[in-house]
Amino acid sequence: MIRLDHVSHRYGARDVLHDLNLDLSEHRIGVVGSNGCGKSTLARLCNGLILPSSGAVSVEGHDTAKDSSAVRSLVGFVFQDPDLQIIMPTVGEDLAFSLRPHRLPKAEVAKRVDQWLHAYGLQSHRDHPAHLLSGGQKQLLAIAAVLIAEPQVVIFDEPTTLLDLANKRRIMDIVLRLDQQVIVVTHDLEFLTDFDRVIVLDQGRVVCDDRPQPALAHYRRLALGEPPVC
Repeated sequence: MIRLDHVSHRYGARDVLHDLNLDLSEHRIGVVGSNGCGKSTLARLCNGLILPSSGAVSVEGHDTAKDSSAVRSLVGFVFQDPDLQIIMPTVGEDLAFSLRPHRLPKAEVAKRVDQWLHAYGLQSHRDHPAHLLSGGQKQLLAIAAVLIAEPQVVIFDEPTTLLDLANKRRIMDIVLRLDQQVIVVTHDLEFLTDFDRVIVLDQGRVVCDDRPQPALAHYRRLALGEPPVC
């Protein structure tokens, strides 16, 4: 479980999140809100990419400020732009790179790379320059590079924003089928219909935290300037 205990965060003099108290334990959790409300900051706090200005974030009891290596092994993060995540020159090398911290035998690394190349239809691209893949293929590689390390939680920050409809549907289907706990930050409300929980942020505060139907209704009304339902 990921726990936020009186968490606030600021960038310089700008307050972004205000005194959040959340226990994130459901299988599929969505996070929505207007641009600048703190969604991506919340996501990055959950795996220690950034640290809270005050309060504490923990993952399975590991404080993100004190035990970052344990937190990163438990929580994977998929960025909106896969080019920010692709590190190595070729597709196969990029997948193998994700396993370096695990110090696995070469045969096990090769086995896992083969498994994930086949799982996402990238087997013919093993030696292809990773940055020359299509947008959809890059996002598949970014997801595979996270999943190959077998995290317990996977956080997705706007995973469908840069994709066409066909690739968006494919990514949504992959996320919905994952056994791991997933936390998805998105503007795509359709994505969250079958989730277990949706958190609505507004100006750095949680203004609704409920099942998808009432939470998304609240967000729609908030976006239109109408009275909230939560």
